[in-house]
Amino acid sequence: MTALHAPDLSAAELERFRQEGYVRLGHVAPRDEIDDLCRRIDQIMLGEVRYDDMLMQLCPSAGHPELSRQSREFKGSSLKYRKIQDLEQDPLFLDYIQKPLFRDLTTSIVAPEVSVFRAMFFNKPAEQGVMINWHQDGAGGWQLSIPPKVTVWTALDDTCVANGCLQIIPGSHHTMIPEKGDQLSAEERALHAPDEKRLYLEMEKGEVVLLHNWTLHRSETNSTDRPRRAFSVCYIDAATRQKTTGRAYPRVFPDYQPITDS
Repeated sequence: MTALHAPDLSAAELERFRQEGYVRLGHVAPRDEIDDLCRRIDQIMLGEVRYDDMLMQLCPSAGHPELSRQSREFKGSSLKYRKIQDLEQDPLFLDYIQKPLFRDLTTSIVAPEVSVFRAMFFNKPAEQGVMINWHQDGAGGWQLSIPPKVTVWTALDDTCVANGCLQIIPGSHHTMIPEKGDQLSAEERALHAPDEKRLYLEMEKGEVVLLHNWTLHRSETNSTDRPRRAFSVCYIDAATRQKTTGRAYPRVFPDYQPITDS
């Protein structure tokens, strides 16, 4: 049996996160729990489990370009969804989001009261997927009142170079780089993300990496015959608001408080 991470972040891990903008946490949940998450996301993609208010986006490889725009509606039964957001609404995913280790690290890095900006499933379907260029999450495009700091990224499948594993530039999180939005321009890529600085994060199913939101990252398409799935959670200070709307976000620590219309 694979050893699981302790329920708290060590001082060495916290220092590595601060210096390098990432730290590999290994496995934080037993294999059967990860298998349950995989089954549940398949059920959601196939429409066997439905939620009325999840952002969903089909991968262009699904063959329905008119449905590849992200919106809050089910796009039909398919295992080729590219993104599904708002997964804190599902009890299995919420339980994972609220693991003691994630509580500990967000208390150390974020705040005592913590919300999720997004709890999102990412998918690169077999022999397909979308290439994502170098970017910093939330650098300019999210318009949050408090800059985000922490993303927990969990591999739901083994990841490797061939299936589009996560790529990062260690130490790139200390400053906001893009002049516009979150993605780097060609000139910024040449300066801040040269090939020799690139680190390929090949991971086992269930393995977790803690990322600073501003750590430069990208991924390529999947050239294998199996999907490459992942679950990414961006934890934010519960006092954070969306600047243009004043919207708050679902709180997950110390307890779960969903956003309601009332």
